[in-house]
Amino acid sequence: MAGAKKPNAGNKDKSAGSKDTKKKKDKGDGGPKKAEITVMVNEQQALKIIQNSKALTVQDLARQTGVKISAANSFLKESTSKGIVKRVGGYSGHYLYQAVSS
Repeated sequence: MAGAKKPNAGNKDKSAGSKDTKKKKDKGDGGPKKAEITVMVNEQQALKIIQNSKALTVQDLARQTGVKISAANSFLKESTSKGIVKRVGGYSGHYLYQAVSS
């Protein structure tokens, strides 16, 4: 039958020293603050895309204008409140938008 392996003197020193040398790094301490970056949708380009399509999703607008989905979503929400576009369908945040015909 095999018994438990006895640690030799070299292993004792390594295991005891590794616990003391490791220190937890506090999150959020020091370091430069991140700059706030705002990305704006080019209004003329976005309106041209909206006018040329029957229905548009946030993802379509973001892809075609080259911005993030959050920027495209805020543009469409702002345009909806101004009356430039209207929400015509969709569900659970995946809405379809259409240009308001004048």
